[in-house]
Amino acid sequence: MTISKLETLPQHDRSIRSSSLNPRPILRLQAMRAAEMAAMKCGSSVDDLMEKAGKVAASITRSFAGNMPALILCGPGNNGGDGYVVARYLAEWGIPVSVAAYSEPKTDAAKKARSLFSGKVTSLDEAEAAPLLIDALFGVGMSRSLDNALLSKLKALSKAASLRIAIDVPSGVDTDKGSLLSDIPAFDLTIAIGALKPAHRLEPSATICGRVAVGDIDLTISNPDLIEIPKPRLAAPTPADYKYSRGYVAITAGAMAGASLLSAVAAQRAGAGYVALLGGETISGPMALVHRSWSREALADERINALVIGPGLGRDELGVQRLSMALDTSHPLVLDADALFLLSREGLDCLRNIQQPTIMTPHEGEFKRLFEGISGDKLTRVTKAAALSGLVVVLKGADTVIATPDGRAAISQPAVSWLANAGTGDVLSGICGAMLARGMDPFDAACTAVWLHGEAARLAGPGMIADDLIHHLRSAFVEVTVAS
Repeated sequence: MTISKLETLPQHDRSIRSSSLNPRPILRLQAMRAAEMAAMKCGSSVDDLMEKAGKVAASITRSFAGNMPALILCGPGNNGGDGYVVARYLAEWGIPVSVAAYSEPKTDAAKKARSLFSGKVTSLDEAEAAPLLIDALFGVGMSRSLDNALLSKLKALSKAASLRIAIDVPSGVDTDKGSLLSDIPAFDLTIAIGALKPAHRLEPSATICGRVAVGDIDLTISNPDLIEIPKPRLAAPTPADYKYSRGYVAITAGAMAGASLLSAVAAQRAGAGYVALLGGETISGPMALVHRSWSREALADERINALVIGPGLGRDELGVQRLSMALDTSHPLVLDADALFLLSREGLDCLRNIQQPTIMTPHEGEFKRLFEGISGDKLTRVTKAAALSGLVVVLKGADTVIATPDGRAAISQPAVSWLANAGTGDVLSGICGAMLARGMDPFDAACTAVWLHGEAARLAGPGMIADDLIHHLRSAFVEVTVAS
């Protein structure tokens, strides 16, 4: 029998919702060009957009670097034009500025911006280092590596500078893929013009970008299909709530007791009202954690709002049996770890047969086993995987990407490096389960879980283990919980 778990809840339970604080769009190159064209149809010119871009970039630069003397490297296109506008404003504000051009401007807008800058422009070969280096050479749209002589000069000037800022994206980055076209130096700040681009959040370019500030140039961006995972807002329990209305999460135990216990306690700390560990009778944990024997009766409990299976499950016959039984239920699912390994043996058809709302949370190795025929950059691969499987796919990493079967996707802010630790993925699975149990759709549940997971890791600090992550999850959860 197939039945929606939301329909089995009392009416007031449906008020448990999640919202977010204005998720920031991430625009691929084509979408960015479309947004600029839409602005021009509404009366803005290329010159107007360049003036706005240069002015906001100059303002952010001054806020970040103060009156530090600057060297601005300008290329031949519109990114170089932005650089000339930045130079003009910094000079007007009394900041020492020198400009070095890779070549003469080639676009009409860049030529005009160059003509309005009254200072001296030298060739890049003659450029002398300054405390602040600003890269306005090529920006978005590059598809080839930098010339060796240019790259060598850029590295030398970068090494001599105290601070490094890139306009839009560092030159030598693939905007949509996040890959590096050359061995370019890292920047302290990247000023994203108009909106974030995939390169600001995908690795390895995200690390090269450093901190990222978005410079608003008044573009209208409606219903983006790609967003940055935002800080969520979760409704606090109301006086009418009780343990089951807050969400019942069942966690499947198995061969590795610690992994399933981490998931279970994480689900508790993420706000689930009732968490049961099925088949882990000998596992310890908080006294509030319910231990139940594994049985069809326990699994068939219609009060279960989310079932997490995979962490610590095992790859033996018992694990296979428990996974098969879990897939036969109508409960919303979180699939991770050993469940993904076992499913990879069955192929894509097995994933396509899953009918209930489902989140799968592979790391890179698990993803490659499940979707070995999919190639390309990370964003493309996850989007294809979600479409092929019909499930919400969370590809974990420093740049976690979440995608839905209908083409929506989200990328996390860069994760702290100490999340690369045994058991942290089990914690994420438990948080996903708690969010599904609130009645959230799988995409929103996954985005919320990834944000909470990352924030808890930030609060835990270097040297943390997965157990510490759960402790700090409580603070992260309280931070985003608001009165109904």
